[in-house]
Amino acid sequence: MKIGIDARFYGSLGKGLGRYTQKLIENLEKTDGQNEYFIFLRRENFGDYAPAKKNFHKVLADYRWYTLSEQLIMPFVLLKYKLDLAHFMHFNVPVLYPKKFIVTIHDLILIHYPTIRGTTLHPFLYRIKFLAYRLAISLAIRRAHRVIAVSEFTRKDILKNYAPKPKKVETIFEACDDFCLTSPKKPAEALKKYGLIDSYGIIKPYIVYIGNVYPHKNPESLALGYALAKKNKFPDLRLVFVGGEDYFYQRLKSFIREKNIENVIFTGRINDHELSTVLRSAVLYGRPSFYEGFELPPLEAMACGVPVICSNHECAREILEDSAYYFDPHDPRDIAKTIEKVLTDNELRQALIQKGYAQCKKYSWKRMAQNTLAIYNKLG
Repeated sequence: MKIGIDARFYGSLGKGLGRYTQKLIENLEKTDGQNEYFIFLRRENFGDYAPAKKNFHKVLADYRWYTLSEQLIMPFVLLKYKLDLAHFMHFNVPVLYPKKFIVTIHDLILIHYPTIRGTTLHPFLYRIKFLAYRLAISLAIRRAHRVIAVSEFTRKDILKNYAPKPKKVETIFEACDDFCLTSPKKPAEALKKYGLIDSYGIIKPYIVYIGNVYPHKNPESLALGYALAKKNKFPDLRLVFVGGEDYFYQRLKSFIREKNIENVIFTGRINDHELSTVLRSAVLYGRPSFYEGFELPPLEAMACGVPVICSNHECAREILEDSAYYFDPHDPRDIAKTIEKVLTDNELRQALIQKGYAQCKKYSWKRMAQNTLAIYNKLG
């Protein structure tokens, strides 16, 4: 069977989608020596992937996401390889592609949080863009032969909002089992690079947040909760945001300046090796989101032995269970109390760390690839 994987999100270029895509391909290479795979990549990440098996081939498909070229040209590139099945990592499936495909839906954030606060566009243009997104998601779900959801929460969300046949949507969890296994040879240098060690070589206690800061991520509430905890009990505490500079990070920086919140560090994007060190040295990982389709970053923090405090939304409770300490994401005072509780109760901290290690083991990239391969073979 010839299988095409739309890997234009592959690697760090695609953030969370990129990690999912990369781990799927890596583990399919370890799992499947029978089917023939064509991995479609953009020019930006074409060099990031080197096929490890003879039945995997990479193909240049340099068409940007959510563009006309994706919709009008990408289908013909796929058709050239006479695929028996295509797998799209996101809802942006080319409408003109006529053959059999499956799609992974990670979340419905664009449906639940379509606010003007989440865009840099004029309200009228954003409205058009929002309607186009809704149509794209609907068509992807309706036309797909199978839909993969990355959590039961996301599966139920899809069924509720789009009403496909329940058997059409299958849950296959993401994982973090190979994260945080390596770190730089000189961890102190990595910490110094990002301003996490003072002139005396002392690591000040810090809370870390990793990822983008789109509005539904709710970073402002974490910053306000941190400021209250710092004022009440922890004058040396710092807050560290790890993520690539963009409009939303600039806006968060402006918010923090306006609120006079001190000792907030913005590291920019960090490679995985240094990220491991930054995580391991944190006293807490903060996750204040209103909505997520899966909870990968908190699991990665747990894999590094960091206690996690997290908003109490439904998906978090499904994926993290009792391995995180929860707070109301709408209430900075509750976030502050949570920070104070976990930092002062050593028994609780140690329990969260041990539960975190155990929780990570429940999810596996290898199992994710095997379950995905089972769908491929079922439809082939």
